[in-house]
Amino acid sequence: MERVLCAAAACLFAMGLVTQDVSAGPVAPADVKISEDGEIKTSLTGSAGSAVKGREWFKNRKLGNCLACHVNSELKQEQFHGEVGPSLDGVADRWSEAQLRAIVVNSKIIFGEETMMPAFYRDSGFTRPLKKFKGKTILSAEQVEDIVAYLQTLKE
Repeated sequence: MERVLCAAAACLFAMGLVTQDVSAGPVAPADVKISEDGEIKTSLTGSAGSAVKGREWFKNRKLGNCLACHVNSELKQEQFHGEVGPSLDGVADRWSEAQLRAIVVNSKIIFGEETMMPAFYRDSGFTRPLKKFKGKTILSAEQVEDIVAYLQTLKE
């Protein structure tokens, strides 16, 4: 069944009906390209993320830990919102989907190396990572897409 779905996806890609070959799987971190405009226009997975799952990743203290640095009124029931980064209230009104994806993937390219925000979908180029983290990303491609989908719901 999976082979049939992959063949169908490859056919749609070849016909130009989709812009990313989803049969190939997620885009590898090293293959992600951020445009000069600070955007990643296409999904890392070939499909839209889930805002419901993204909300869970966003507030997860052991994964994205976004609340450690950002205030988000939509999650006011959660404790300990940080104030290091900007408030994410209305973030979807300030940034496009493509810009949000680029920020989550590698904020260092968007805001500069000085930013405290980690690059969530980068697996190399770190200074002295622990062995257990070497060659790994903080978030998977699917989790990035889920968080981007959630961030798009945060409008004024």
